[in-house]
Amino acid sequence: MPANLSIKNAPDDVVRRLRLRAARNHRSLQGELMAIIETAAGEPTLSPLQLLEEVRRLGIKTSDESTAIIRADRDRNG
Repeated sequence: MPANLSIKNAPDDVVRRLRLRAARNHRSLQGELMAIIETAAGEPTLSPLQLLEEVRRLGIKTSDESTAIIRADRDRNG
C-alpha cells in the first residue's frame, strides 16, 4: 500500500533548487521527489568488504597506486 511521506523544515534554498530541477525535468515537485527517492532506493548498499572486492574485481587503482600515478604525471609535466 502506498505511504505518504513528509519532509519538515526543508530549507528554502533546497526547495528552490528542487523546484528548478523539477521544471528542467518537466515534472511537478512531487514527481521530482519521487524520482529522486526511487533512484536512491534502488541503489545497492555494499559493505566495506564488498566494496573492496568490487574495486579489485574492476581493477581500479588503490590509493598507493594513484599516488604514484599522480607523481609520475607531475614529473612528466614538470
